[in-house]
Amino acid sequence: MTAAVGAPEPPIVARVRAAEERSRTTFRLKVAATWIGLIGLILAGLWITGNIDAAFIGEWGPFIVGGAGLTIMISVVSIVVATLLALIGAFGRLSRNPYLNGLASLYVSLARGTPLIVQILFVYLALPQVGIVLPAIPAGLIALSFNYGAYMTEIFRAGIQAVPPGQREAAEALGMPERLVMRRIVLPQAIRIVIPAIGNEFVAMIKDSSLVSILAVEELLFRARLVGQQNFRSLEALVIAAAIYWILTILFSHFQQRLERWMARGDR
Repeated sequence: MTAAVGAPEPPIVARVRAAEERSRTTFRLKVAATWIGLIGLILAGLWITGNIDAAFIGEWGPFIVGGAGLTIMISVVSIVVATLLALIGAFGRLSRNPYLNGLASLYVSLARGTPLIVQILFVYLALPQVGIVLPAIPAGLIALSFNYGAYMTEIFRAGIQAVPPGQREAAEALGMPERLVMRRIVLPQAIRIVIPAIGNEFVAMIKDSSLVSILAVEELLFRARLVGQQNFRSLEALVIAAAIYWILTILFSHFQQRLERWMARGDR
């Protein structure tokens, strides 16, 4: 006989689940202890050998950490614009119009075939020769969005193509126009498919946003380099910057996992 909906689990099943949860918790605690132990040993070694100046960290640490807000802003704005570019690029790559397909293909090939740092310098230093002068922050945003939009174009294209064609055919058989099929049937499923990849791109963008420091944008890395070089304490300054980048990637990766689980609740 099948158990009634909402009925309590048998005792043996509850015990097995509790044991599995205890095992997972123990494993996570041991992993965390390993992380803490290794990092503690490295920091203790630097401290004992006199390579870490605590006074410098106490004085300039808050100044360096203050650049994290601009780093997050640049990353969030760039990923939003890149997502819009990726959607447009994906539709172009899937289009049967040779001109739209060619334009989207050229965009993807050009952006993926040239280094991001070259694109940043091109927007900031080369465009003024043709009369387009942009401040440092907008130039960085445009370059990051342009570059990541090309990579995400292929992600969205693959996500759209991963939706079973039978669902599109069923919607069309009901008389739904193509635009409505795409908006109500295809895109919601494609977005759920590509969410993990978009999250990974955002985490990567948090780190790549450090490249705009070459434009003298006072984000996290720029501040670390500035005070580190001025005080001949680049080790401490860059350790602080690296720690903040690491913490940001861990936090956003955690939120990404929670979002993935929330969007997959229908499958469960």
